[in-house]
Formats: sequence, C-alpha cells, structure tokens
Amino acid sequence: MNTNQDNNVSLPLRGNLKLMYALSFIIAILMAAASIAGLLYQTITYPSDELLQSFLPSDVSNLFIGLPILLGSMWLTRRGNLLGLLFWPGALFFTLYNYLVYIFAMPLNVAFLLHLALVMLSVYTLIALLANIDAKAVQKALTGVVPNRLAGGILAGLGLLFFFRVIAVMVNGLTSQAPIAETEFALNISDCLTSPAWVVCGVLLWQRKAFGYVTGLGLLFQASMLFIGLIIVLLLQPFFTTAPFALVDVVVIFCMGLICFIPTGLFVRGVVSGRNSWRRGLAGQSEIRSMF
Repeated sequence: MNTNQDNNVSLPLRGNLKLMYALSFIIAILMAAASIAGLLYQTITYPSDELLQSFLPSDVSNLFIGLPILLGSMWLTRRGNLLGLLFWPGALFFTLYNYLVYIFAMPLNVAFLLHLALVMLSVYTLIALLANIDAKAVQKALTGVVPNRLAGGILAGLGLLFFFRVIAVMVNGLTSQAPIAETEFALNISDCLTSPAWVVCGVLLWQRKAFGYVTGLGLLFQASMLFIGLIIVLLLQPFFTTAPFALVDVVVIFCMGLICFIPTGLFVRGVVSGRNSWRRGLAGQSEIRSMF
C-alpha cells in the first residue's frame, strides 16, 4: 500500500477524494486567474469606481488568504491530517461566500463568467466532500474533546446576527426608498444565502449531532478568515483606491473577530486530541485483525 493510501486510511472517509482534489485544484487555478486578472486589468474588470474600490483589495485577499487556505487544507488532508479534512469544507465555503458577492455585483462580462464558475464548482465540491466524510466517525473522535456548545452557540449566534442585519438593511431600504449601493446589496445577498448554514450547523454542533462535528470547525475557520480578509481589505484600500485608512474599523473588526478566533483555537486543540485517539483506535483495530 502506498503512502497516500495509508494516509487516507487514517482519515474518517467513506470514499475516494480524487475528484474533490481535482475540482479543488481547478478552483485554485480559477481563483488565482480571477485575482490576477483583476489586479492587472483593473479598469476592464471593474468598470466603476465603486466596484474597483470594493473588489480590488478583495482580489489581493483572495490571492493571499483564500488560495493558501484551500491549498493548505488539501495538503494537510493528503498527509492524513484530520485538521486538514475539517478545514477543507471551510476553505471551499470561504471561496463560495466571496464569489457570491462578485456575481451579484459584477456586470455581465468575462470576469462574471469566471466568478460564476467558481461559485458553481465550490458548491459541487463542497457537497461532494461532505458526502465522503464519515460523520459518525468524526463525531466519535471529537465528542467530549471539542467545545461543541461554545462553538455551536457562536456559529448560530453569528448566523442569526448576519441574517437579521440583512433583513434590517432591506426593510430600511424599502421603507426609506433610499437606494442601496451595488456592492452593499451583493454583500447582503451573500450573507442572506450563507448565514443560515452557520445557524443550522451551529445548532447541530450544540446538539452534538454528527454533521455538526463535521462542519463546525470549517465554518469557524471560514468566519475567522472572513474577519482577517476584511481587515486586509481595509488595510489595502488606501493603497489601491482613494478610500482613507479606517483605523477604528480595523480595531473594531479585530475585536469582533476574537469571537471566532478563540473558539477556533480551542476547537483545533480538541481536534488534535481527538485525532490522536482516532489513530490509537485504528492501531488497536489493526492489532486485533492481525491476531486472527
């Protein structure tokens, strides 16, 4: 048996991940292409100042955050690391969330088609990956070693906060007849479509359901990366656009991000402990089989 097969045996999987690796590599290539094209061909890709100011720093964030976390998750999974397997769905969800904003804000051009392809591939790969993870095995390995109530409560709370914020913005726009900027509207639509996943998975994790354990760390990881990405966008905006540096916004977002950073770190520590127990269990099963 080769090394890759040995690594896969050490992970709670139901099937082969070859297709998910291939699709994720395609997503990584398209993400790099979209980000580089946005940086090199700014006026063509973003025909308005509003789009340029919003998405040019986001291209840098996608290139230096979204791409590394996706490739890093795949690499860790390839090495048989449970953290990588649980981070991987979060990295795909990060890509899905970001490019949903793009497709709802961008005009119909070549860049839009590229962003649409990224959204569709991310959805398919995410579903296929989750379907190939043995949720019961993950649940068994992580029950009692990860802060399921803290993490689940924070996920569900953030999801509800984002969802009701979107409702409030939309209701205010309708009642005041004030137009909503294209990029803000796109961000709200993305929040509306993705925040229910935080709520559902957070509740499932709180209740110690198997699917909650599979998705909990990935969504916490995705939320943490969103906060970091937003900080990077705010730091880069003065260099790429005419927007002033918003120090107060950076500090506030960092403090808000701690709500995700802390439980993510605690969850990671628990996964490492659970992974060691999982591997010891596999080793014990192998010894028993060898006796017969």
